[in-house]
Amino acid sequence: MLTPDRHQLILKLLKQQSTVKIQDIVEATNSSESTIRRDLTQLEKGKYLKRVHGGASRLQGKLQEPSMIEKSAKNLQEKKQIAKHAASLVEEGDSIYLDAGSTVAEIIPFLPVHNIVVVTNGLTHVNQLVDRNITTYIIGGFAKPKTNAVIGRGALESLRQYRFDKCFMGVNGIHPEFGFTTPDQEEALIKQMAIGLAREAYVLADDSKLFEIGFAKIGDLHEAVIITNEHDEESLSEIKSKTMVKVVTA
Repeated sequence: MLTPDRHQLILKLLKQQSTVKIQDIVEATNSSESTIRRDLTQLEKGKYLKRVHGGASRLQGKLQEPSMIEKSAKNLQEKKQIAKHAASLVEEGDSIYLDAGSTVAEIIPFLPVHNIVVVTNGLTHVNQLVDRNITTYIIGGFAKPKTNAVIGRGALESLRQYRFDKCFMGVNGIHPEFGFTTPDQEEALIKQMAIGLAREAYVLADDSKLFEIGFAKIGDLHEAVIITNEHDEESLSEIKSKTMVKVVTA
């Protein structure tokens, strides 16, 4: 089978199902595994798909934005592993910023409760933080219903008053060329500012966010350390060339 024909068949398989295993493509095209790996690399560079461990996955739409409920239910075990490691980075006396992301929310049960201050734009974070007797400030602004994030001009002005030792951010996309992205440009501005106000910035993202591209850019990869569960060196090599990556395993 010629290369263009293989590519078309791979893309057709991805239209039928969101993720396809390499072995399934090998059988469908009657090709070698090494040939299919080269095909996937070419198609990924052309932004037609993204490689995942053992296969390929369909790219999400740049404006696609799951609700907080949808995000919270996805890859929960991986998020908890990532969040537990992130919380271990918080030291006594730290002022930290917690973004309104679902992975970031999983940090809260693991945070030390003594002598830290938390600032957040996550409405769903507040009750958990207060219940743990953690000193908490929430920035002002517009409460976005879908993600329960506080955004807008008021949020930017409010956030500008603080400085952080560490910030912990959620994103929708991580790409070696296009950086950190999210579907909403107003949320991107909040995330961008928080990263700029922090001495150390961390992006918490399970492997479903790798090589995705959202509509609005937050920043370049070198601006934050990435904490993820992905363990496929082939997938991570390009990203590791741009920033530090901490891989958390069970």
